[in-house]
Amino acid sequence: MLHRRELLAGVAWLVVTGVSARAGIISGKLPWAPNAGHPPNPARLGPWLYFTSQEGAAVEALADRIIPPDSQTPGGKDSGCAVYLDRQMAGPYGHKEGHYNRPPFMPGAKNFGPQSKEGPAQKYRDGLAALDKYCRASFSGKAFAELSDADKDKTLKGLDDGSVKLEGADGKPLDGKAFFTQAIKDIQMGFFADPIYGGNRDMVSWKMIGFPGARYNYLDWIDRHNEPYPLPPVSLAGRAEWTAKR
Repeated sequence: MLHRRELLAGVAWLVVTGVSARAGIISGKLPWAPNAGHPPNPARLGPWLYFTSQEGAAVEALADRIIPPDSQTPGGKDSGCAVYLDRQMAGPYGHKEGHYNRPPFMPGAKNFGPQSKEGPAQKYRDGLAALDKYCRASFSGKAFAELSDADKDKTLKGLDDGSVKLEGADGKPLDGKAFFTQAIKDIQMGFFADPIYGGNRDMVSWKMIGFPGARYNYLDWIDRHNEPYPLPPVSLAGRAEWTAKR
């Protein structure tokens, strides 16, 4: 459905640099040593923190259609994008921290920022419920995660072009295109974010695009233009080999 390499190459740098806004502060004095800073607590594998099991399965299916696996790189599901999104929805971002939170809630210009009563977490809950309702009515009772890849792509294409109409629990129309657009952005974010947030497992996306991650410095490479950087990427939490040697 989506041209994987074109999509990922086009958003990689923007997402990798933009995600640092949610990172914690690394502090400490020189000389620097691996794992001497204080990065955020890493997301742990385990049960869903926000999504129900049915919602989690739908998000994993979404992630694998937005970022399909290929012979070189895992897809969105195996890269941990759904785990990343679940942890974000369970945390401050999902619960509107920093957003406009007090009534009256009125439509405003884009530069005013989000002003709706529902935060990201509730919007995902409503959007996933509406998607499930549509799929079960259109595909003989099947949930989105149970559809064939072709039917998943057909549904997502319909959300994108407006031909698939979603309906909320109250029977009112729900903006399927806005829901799908937000899912694309957040799943891309999870794919390119530091692994400490639950996505980009084993730094698979950074390896794919040659991004070095949170390395200390590049003094030896300042004047070496148009050369591939040969060292492996480094997470905010360092590398597993470093921890093992301590």
